[in-house]
Amino acid sequence: MWFLRNTIACPLAYEKIPLSTPVENLKFIVLDTETTGFHLASEDRLIEIGAVAVDGLQVDEEDRFHTYVNPKRQISREIVELTAITEECVKSAPDAVEAISRLFAFVEERESVCFVGHYISFDALVLKSELKRGNLGLKNLFTIDTLDLIGFLAPSYDMRDLACYARAFGTRMYQRHQAVSDALTTAYLFVELLLQLKDRGCLTWGELIQATESQARYLQY
Repeated sequence: MWFLRNTIACPLAYEKIPLSTPVENLKFIVLDTETTGFHLASEDRLIEIGAVAVDGLQVDEEDRFHTYVNPKRQISREIVELTAITEECVKSAPDAVEAISRLFAFVEERESVCFVGHYISFDALVLKSELKRGNLGLKNLFTIDTLDLIGFLAPSYDMRDLACYARAFGTRMYQRHQAVSDALTTAYLFVELLLQLKDRGCLTWGELIQATESQARYLQY
């Protein structure tokens, strides 16, 4: 059970997967979050979670997770204009701990190996910060960042914006600043990057980990 004393252990399967497992046999969850701002340690809060499954080298658009989150604070006009998330959207939504618990149940059902995201360290910080407010620690969060993959494949690129990378790699783009849509854009970018890695001989889970080595991968609080 991933609920432990004062801790939630993210139910990812990365520790159970042999390093020799072909990448096309792995399942990933591509994650995106929306918040009221960037000051997560103080006043800002989670307002939306979106996730989509990638099974091997295919995006499963039908296999997705979405929830709004009640931040228990006002959403600024700037954020409403950016995300289209209004007070009406979140007033009956679960609180952050419940929403994250539902996300982890989605992950566990699919035996996903890790989370994937574009600048995934931000999304990981969102989860950590919200759980900390609920007096819960977070363990066993394992991530792959598309920025690390791009840095391995094309180190000359120096962009942060997801849409710029999607255009550069010729992958699908969806509505920006909406959690499921950004997760879908990231998922298609991720699959394209996996295909390029495969062309370079990166075929296994172990080789993928080596190609995306990041100090932020293991987040155990």
